[in-house]
Parts: sequence; C-alpha cells; structure tokens
Amino acid sequence: MEAGADTLQKALQINLDLRWYGTIAEIGAGQEVARWFFRAGGAAGTVAKSMSAYDMAVSDAVYGKADRYVSKGRLQAMLDREFQLNVDRLGDERGDETAFFAFADTVVARSYRGGNECHGWMGVKFQSHPRDEPSQIVVHVRMLDDEAALQQEALGVVGVNLLHAAFFQHHEPERLVESLLDRLTTGRIEVDMIELKGIEFRAVDNRLMALKLVQVGLSGAAMFGPDREVLQPSEVLRKKSILVERGSFRPPTVVNIDMLEAARAKFEADPEVARRDILLLTELTMANLRAGGDVVDRRDFLARADLLAACGMTVLISDFLAYHRLAAYLAWRTDGRIGMVMGLPSLIDLFDESTHADLPGGILESFGRLLKNDLRLFVYPMLRDGQVVTVDTVAVADYLQPLYDYLARRGSFVGLDNYKPDYLPILSRDVLQRIPTEDTTWESMVPSEVGELVKKRGFFGYQRVR
Repeated sequence: MEAGADTLQKALQINLDLRWYGTIAEIGAGQEVARWFFRAGGAAGTVAKSMSAYDMAVSDAVYGKADRYVSKGRLQAMLDREFQLNVDRLGDERGDETAFFAFADTVVARSYRGGNECHGWMGVKFQSHPRDEPSQIVVHVRMLDDEAALQQEALGVVGVNLLHAAFFQHHEPERLVESLLDRLTTGRIEVDMIELKGIEFRAVDNRLMALKLVQVGLSGAAMFGPDREVLQPSEVLRKKSILVERGSFRPPTVVNIDMLEAARAKFEADPEVARRDILLLTELTMANLRAGGDVVDRRDFLARADLLAACGMTVLISDFLAYHRLAAYLAWRTDGRIGMVMGLPSLIDLFDESTHADLPGGILESFGRLLKNDLRLFVYPMLRDGQVVTVDTVAVADYLQPLYDYLARRGSFVGLDNYKPDYLPILSRDVLQRIPTEDTTWESMVPSEVGELVKKRGFFGYQRVR
C-alpha cells in the first residue's frame, strides 16, 4: 500500500468518527495536515476551522507576541487559544456529544536558498470524551528531505499520524509513539522530543517516552533535565559549551561527580569556554541500557534517571555507541567548545582498533572525526596494581604509541590531575554488588543524595528492613 493511501485511510477514519471536532492551525509549510482531511472526504464532520497566520503581526494579534515563532511557546499559545475557542463557541450547542480538539504546528521548511535547519513543533490538545478535561501531546520534528515539497508531504503525514494516535491510541502510549512514523522513514522525519500530559496521560513518565524515541529509532538521542521534564536537545545545546560524561551510572558514584567537577575546572580555563554558558551532560547509551540483550529494563533505567536527577544532572540518552558519533551530534547543535569526560580505561579502549572496524579509515578516521573542532578528552586517572596511571604514563600498543603521543602533544588529552586520590579505588560495579548485602560501606562511595534515594526507593536490590 502506498504511503498516501494509508494516510488517507487514517484521515477518513477520523472524519467518519463524529466524536471529535476541532481546529487545525498550521504555520510555516502550508495546510499540509488539513489537506489530508479534505482529500479524504467527510471533513465537515471533523474540521470546524482550518487556518494559517503567516504574517507575524497577524500571528501576534491572534496568539500574542513571541520571541521565536518556531518554538514550543508559540505552539502552546496556538493550542490553548484554538482549543478554548472551540469550547467557548461550540460547547453549549454540541458539548454533550462532542470531544473537542485543537491541532497546531509551527515549522520552518527548506527555504529557496536552502541551508536552514528544517524543523518544527507540532501538537494536539484534545478531549478523549465529551466534557472531559483536555490531554495534550507535543512533539518536535526535524524534516530531513532535501526538497521543500517532500518535507511538506512528510509533515502532513506525521500530523495525521499524531491526530490518529491521539484519538485511537492514547491508552497505549508506547504504540502511540511507534505510530508517528507510519508510512514514513527515519530518513525523512526525526522526532527528538515528545511530551504527553493531561488526564489521559497522568500515569505516563515522559522519560520513558524519551527512551522509546531512541529505542525505536525515531531519534538518535533524547534528553531530559534534573526536574524530570523532557527537553528538546537542539534548544538546550544551542550556543553552549558542553561537557559530557558517558557512563553506566548504575549507580552514580562520587567518582562520576568528581570526574565532571575536575573536568569542569580545566574546561573553564579555556578562553573559548569562558565566553559561554557551560552545560554538563551525563550520557546513557542504548548499548549500555540493553546490557548485551535486546530489552531495556525500565525500572533499572528509571532508577538511574532518578539518581542522576538527584545529583542535578541533565541526561542524554543516545544510540551513539561510537564516541565520534556523539561528537558529531553535539557539534551540529552548538558552535561552542565540546569536552568529553572519561576514565583512563575508556581512553585505552579507544586505542583498540577492533572498535573502529566500521569505518573505512579505521582508527585514524575515528580519531579524526572525534577530535575535529578542537574537541578534547578530559581523562581521569586509574589504579593499576596499586599504582596511579595517568594520560602521561599509560602505554598503548607499540605500533599505536606514535599516534597516542601525537594526539597527546597536540593537546587532545587533558589529564585530570586535580582528582581526589581516595576515590580511585571506587568502581560502580563494586558499589552495585554491595547494595543488596549487609555491607554498608557503599554508602560512602556515592553522593549522599544518591544513597538516600537508593535506600528510600529500594533501588538495585536494597532491602529497606534489615
């Protein structure tokens, strides 16, 4: 079945179901979503109004002034305004048998000159039953087609998918997420943020929805903040200096925090960094979350997420196993300096040629991609046979030592000599093994807020009553 046919079928199913009635408001790429409903037939049973307010003065007059027109704030103003108008104008007449909705999008598609970021915000505010409190789904999309007409087509399809999912799959949030790209591919549309809220989604943890986006390939990465709210990565990363630490954080230890703090002290000394805000990121990869299998343990994931939140951390979930892919993702979203924080064992792993076999240029191409734009690796020392090993004293394979020495001389590796010596023996896996036992020494190996939350929630097998 061709893409359009199935999208028409979804639009027709909505049109023929007289429960939902509302507004479609679109800014930036034409009436691409509304068009599907009119093409399908029977749109008079669904669409009370369709509109586009392209002129900024007109848009401001309708929805209020905005600093940015393609933004979550503008989208929310559109949804709130259009939904309330439907309730106010039509509630008395048909509110007992109609569930009202407002769909909106504000996007920037490819311009005639090209080169601009093609992205937008899209959402639906809806009643699942007449007279019900509203629920809401908001997504951020990136359009990846090279031609404006194809971007507009893809936007229309994902908009119909969103409305169909809201009306018929709101009770299955994970299926709702999966359905957003029905009849599309990830080569055409990327969804890097989704937020579900309202009465129908009161039991939904949006961090799990962020995880789902990456898990099913809708996005290479997703992000949430220490307040547990999902974030749109490009907005958060824009123009920042970024310091990122990859880890298992199972659980976060005092070493993880000291690595970031020690690296930040070195990072801030760079004049290029001093001119910008610094964003500290903790990154969890899907490979780590899957732990060698195909299934992600949600309770384990949320435990790690909660513990990182307790430490005040912003979390990035990514499907970037290779460091150079993470570097490319960050570099595309900021022109600020980027630093990666790692323990010395991770740097040693980077000098294992087998980990770069997917690149035609092997280890040389991998380091070239990773370290361009003057990205630096901030490296925490390790203990080996009771001796401290640093970036200055570690040895790699003989034939790779010249490459290591060259990168070290050019300043790509920054040794963290401002570490806390007492922390070097601490390993996350040792902490994890001790938590379910009578051995309480693990409590001194994690930040106090982590220890308290592990005990309060019974994370990682901790027994509350001993």
